[in-house]
Amino acid sequence: MAQSCHIVVAGNPAIIYASRGGTPDKILPILERFLSKFWQERDASGETSDTPECLVAQIVVRFGFEICEDDFSNLRVGVRYDPQVAYLYLVAPDRKISVWIPEDAYRKNPELGLEGCKSLTSQNV
Repeated sequence: MAQSCHIVVAGNPAIIYASRGGTPDKILPILERFLSKFWQERDASGETSDTPECLVAQIVVRFGFEICEDDFSNLRVGVRYDPQVAYLYLVAPDRKISVWIPEDAYRKNPELGLEGCKSLTSQNV
């Protein structure tokens, strides 16, 4: 079964949507590897401006290679939450990734975003 998900970067209104492969066992390894390298490069360069913007752009590129195969309609960016996603992933400024599961409130009103979800995990990258 296709598990859809959102990836949200704190400080950026863009919401990344993947229509399949959105389970933590699929998303977290890709996201953790990418973010580890991203933070190393940012630390080495001393660059701190536009981090949320850079993160969204680079996550889209990385996930385009990792999960789209030949179907790029699987991945998109918008500003609205989808009521049907199975998981939401938040990349926080403190470099933690948290996994959220939508609850009934989110399903009824997805614009609640993470406020309508229950936290599953949080981990440092």
